[in-house]
Amino acid sequence: MSKSMRIFTLALASVLLIAGAASVPAASSEADFKAAYAAAEAANKEAGSLRNQWTVTAAALAAAKKAADAGDFDQAVAQSKEAEALAKASIYQATSEKELWKTLEIR
Repeated sequence: MSKSMRIFTLALASVLLIAGAASVPAASSEADFKAAYAAAEAANKEAGSLRNQWTVTAAALAAAKKAADAGDFDQAVAQSKEAEALAKASIYQATSEKELWKTLEIR
């Protein structure tokens, strides 16, 4: 595994662990969901502007919306936070790969 791939994998794992650790222990409200969902959508929009949106981010946003529609705001907030973490990881990937590709050895 190349050095840049190891760095990317470590960064992605860190983002996902932080997102999991930041899950909301108390009962979430609709306002909590709306705030988390807006943050996730904003991050996903930024990833889109970098032309690097991940399909799993869209799936997490859809799951969040579905959970909110069902009234399960704890799950909706958790899915929104996961979507935000995924979007931020895709942003990281896009920005790091923009320069890291230059360091790859051509064989």
